[in-house]
Parts: sequence; structure tokens; C-alpha cells
Amino acid sequence: MQSLAPIKEYAREHAVPIMKDEGIEFICKYIEEHKIKRILEIGSAIGYSAIKFAGVADDINVTTVEIDKERYEQAVQNIKAQNLENRISIHLCDALIFETEKQFDLIFIDAAKSQYIRFFEKFKHNLAPGGVIVSDNLSFHGMVDDPHLQCNRNTVMLVKKIRKYAAFLRNNTEFETEFVSRGDGISISRKRTF
Repeated sequence: MQSLAPIKEYAREHAVPIMKDEGIEFICKYIEEHKIKRILEIGSAIGYSAIKFAGVADDINVTTVEIDKERYEQAVQNIKAQNLENRISIHLCDALIFETEKQFDLIFIDAAKSQYIRFFEKFKHNLAPGGVIVSDNLSFHGMVDDPHLQCNRNTVMLVKKIRKYAAFLRNNTEFETEFVSRGDGISISRKRTF
């Protein structure tokens, strides 16, 4: 795999949110340890995390969905540059209208924070037995735990949505969730076995 430094540099220059190093390394290690092969990603951005996930092993396939056309086009370029078009399929689409019959070992939610509950409910049916739903940004740059960091009305509203999602996960009778304080806050939800 070629260096991903140019992708990270592009993200920094164009204010594209990509996963923090600590968070993405944690998920990549999880993928490796649990022999994850089929991944659905909600929120491709410029393809950074999909490329990192596919890079864990040669038999991993990633389906990823991005709503923003400019980011989608950049992601397509980045995926091609890594010669991963045969293992990463990217779709320009609103994830809430995206349909797939496929089953996935890991579903990764990293898109519009206000829609996390809807994404979870929509795609939980695509989870393979023993699979997990992983969500990022549950700390939201520390703002969830420290209200003093919330600088405007938009961030206050987003933090409320993230707290609501965390409460939804904690109270979910169908799934059990582990919260991991890596990167920007990660949750790992597994279907309960009764």
C-alpha cells in the first residue's frame, strides 16, 4: 500500500474530517483480531478509513457510502491510487436511501451525527451473525464530556444528538454496547444472545 500521508494532508488542507490515528488503529486491530472480511461504512469522506480497513488483509471487502459529491470523487481517486477498486465499492448516495441485501461482519457509522440512530436501525438488518456495529465520534472532540468546549449553537445541538445516541445504545435491549475511549470515542455494539 502506498503512503496515505497525501490523503491526510488533503484532509487537513480541505477541513475534511477523517479518523484520528489512535481510533483507526484500534479499529484496524479489531478487524485483524476478529477476522472481519465484509465491511459496510456509512460516510466515506475521501476514502481514508475504507482504504485503511481494506489494507488490513487482502481478502477484506469494503462497501462505503458517501453523500457529498466532491468528497466522493476524491475518494474514488484515492481508492484507485491504492489499486483497491476491486475490494472497495463506493456509492454516491444518501445512506438513508441506500439499499443492500448484503450481510456484513462490521458496519461502521461515521457520517451525519444527527442521523446515527436512523443509520443504526436501518443497517442492523445487514449485520451477519456475530457481527458488530462500530460508531465513531462519540466524544466529539471532548465536547460531550466538557460543555465548556461547545462553542456555538450547532455544536450544542450536535452534542445533544450524540448523547441521545449514546443513551439509545445503553438502553438498547437488542444490542449490548462497549464504549471505548480511543480516538474520538468509539462504540462497539453486538447483538445480544438470549
